[in-house]
Amino acid sequence: MKPVEQLAFFFRTALTLALMSAGALVLSIVALLTAFRFSRFYRETVVAALGEWTLALWNVRFVVHQDRPFPETQTIYISNHTSTIDMFVLIALRLPNTRFFLSGFLRKVLPLGLIGYLIGIFWTVPQSFPEKRAEIFKRAARTLRRTGESVYLSPEGERVTTGEVGHFNKGAFHLATDLKLPIVSLFLAVPREADPGKGLNARPGTVHVYVKPAIDTSGWKLEDLPANKERIRAMFIGWNKEHRS
Repeated sequence: MKPVEQLAFFFRTALTLALMSAGALVLSIVALLTAFRFSRFYRETVVAALGEWTLALWNVRFVVHQDRPFPETQTIYISNHTSTIDMFVLIALRLPNTRFFLSGFLRKVLPLGLIGYLIGIFWTVPQSFPEKRAEIFKRAARTLRRTGESVYLSPEGERVTTGEVGHFNKGAFHLATDLKLPIVSLFLAVPREADPGKGLNARPGTVHVYVKPAIDTSGWKLEDLPANKERIRAMFIGWNKEHRS
């Protein structure tokens, strides 16, 4: 990286942290004034704006390809996960009444931890803690059944930077089977020249978000969970091949 590029990277990184900190402060004030009662408003206004401004800071645009609006009814959203950019695109989409699963590691970044608490993030733990993960998903299912909120999570669970579709974990599909909620898949196409992978140094580019038709899960059974998981993973593999070609 050239010295000028290094300077621009550090400048943008510092501005991003400052933006997240300011956003956390504003969100805290708004939450206090509204007695912490309007998490959907927090997600779809303040946090969505933070996503948009962060992308703009790094000169990243996104275009959504869909033939109908996002459903207002309770839905499970899933996507591939190739880049650090994904998180900011997803919150900028303003998915209706939607909570998110995120890695518990991100709570260590103070502004993100505070924002996550205020908007009701479900914090996950690594796959190496199966009992804790199972309890987190059980608690999330109880919460979603009570609130009627939608939810987003990535079946890959981590950023897969190989250009291929990674292994799918079963959490999203277990939730769909348990709650009988439709799954809406989002295929995120991050241009290679803009993709920072697991890093932070995003370059200018346009991310394309392809919204796929809802998948009915009302007839799903737990014994069919592995087959349903692999069937949807095969769809992502097909979309990925189509995009790369």
